[in-house]
Amino acid sequence: MPSPESTPASLPLAGVRVVDLGQYIAGPGAAMALAELGAEVTKIEPLSGDQARHIGRYGESMIRAYNRGKRSIALDLKSDAGREAALRLIERSDVVVQNLRPGAVDKLGLGPAQVRARFPRVIYLSISGFPAGAPSRDRPGYDIAAQAESGLMSVTGEAGGLPQKVGVPIVDAAAAQLGAQAVLAALFGRERSGRGETLEVSLLETALNLQAATWCEYLGGGPEPTRIGHGQPHNAPAAELVATRDGHIVLSAYAEDHWQRFCRAVGREELATDPRFRSNALRVRHREDLRQVLRDCLARFTSQECIELLGGQQIVCGAVRSYHEVLAGPDVAGSDIVVHAVAANGESYRALGRPYRLGDAPAPALAAAPEAGADGARVLAEAGYSETDIAALRQAGVMG
Repeated sequence: MPSPESTPASLPLAGVRVVDLGQYIAGPGAAMALAELGAEVTKIEPLSGDQARHIGRYGESMIRAYNRGKRSIALDLKSDAGREAALRLIERSDVVVQNLRPGAVDKLGLGPAQVRARFPRVIYLSISGFPAGAPSRDRPGYDIAAQAESGLMSVTGEAGGLPQKVGVPIVDAAAAQLGAQAVLAALFGRERSGRGETLEVSLLETALNLQAATWCEYLGGGPEPTRIGHGQPHNAPAAELVATRDGHIVLSAYAEDHWQRFCRAVGREELATDPRFRSNALRVRHREDLRQVLRDCLARFTSQECIELLGGQQIVCGAVRSYHEVLAGPDVAGSDIVVHAVAANGESYRALGRPYRLGDAPAPALAAAPEAGADGARVLAEAGYSETDIAALRQAGVMG
């Protein structure tokens, strides 16, 4: 049982209603970020369910990760009765979130212009692959396409090697958070104006935003960025991967006082005045020599010993850990990021919760992601449908 401080009524978005038309990650993730702040989220799925339910084990993980705390109703939105049911739910809501393929919601009569013409207080968030004004706006957009077309893959990977994607769908996840941020701003704006807003987030622009500093350098006349593996182009040692006795650490000590502290910590004070290393520019120029020195200095230590030795000198470093090691580590154990999501049948699973805190209040205890259509009858009853109406929709195959 959640404590009173974590009940929805005590959260900032208590009383805010959200209709989630999204699938996979970006749309559902934005809606769940609002649920974690207390919003009541109703997920409208096709009769067959969110497409993520049909792509195997990882798809099921998407459902579990990005749909906690929601209710689900499955509707045939291509039918008049299904659209009418969706519109009645939207009429009672403050926010609509969707990331369906380009043009899909408009063909269903549920696009932002159509919805907001009827319900001007509604805040309508669309997450797409490409910006609405771009020639590629009608192309399907997925995380991997955004990584490729934003330049992100061109700077990821080893020097001279092939472009690489980031190991997780980072653009989808970031777009979800940016979408939620935009909704929060629009909700605040509506308190002043009384009007809703049409919001747009694209995966391409999100991927560009994730590279803001690198793009700013390039836009200011810098050279075309290239893949360099670990390390940073203009600083050393910075984001260096260094082998230890039992694994690897990453290390950044390019500020002059940090570099001097590093040299003292490893008992190699002479490195601070070595002609190859006595300034950041020189260390960049002699990067390969520097890397050999770092290996020589740290190879005798375990990764944990490096963390203790260097971290104690306020030098930035981190052990490269597997998921198993992360979960077992004291830092994650000392946080409340791992939560238990409990389903109506009492079964539970572990997931990652809200990655920030609101004062001293504990994070909300969100229920497990629902089965497709699990809450349809209750959702429609709250919208004014009688038991007879609901039975008729089931009989007609409009509601799953």
